[in-house]
Amino acid sequence: MQREAKLSSKGQVTIPVEIRRALRLKGGDTLVFEADHRGVHLRPHRDPDAFARHEGIFREGEGKSLEEILAETREMRGDIE
Repeated sequence: MQREAKLSSKGQVTIPVEIRRALRLKGGDTLVFEADHRGVHLRPHRDPDAFARHEGIFREGEGKSLEEILAETREMRGDIE
């Protein structure tokens, strides 16, 4: 796919909607410009650990200790200590 866009006097470019859709871009996304012998390439910056920001999202408080978990498991199984 190839599309054209004009450079503004402030050095800004509006990325054509077809390109934004193809790259799944939305407002606020960070873009990476790479230049090599063939030209300039544009790609979205993707966090290599995208799930890290969601870590513990459903966790409330500190959670249970190992001893509490083992005791609860024994109780559910009906084990007698």
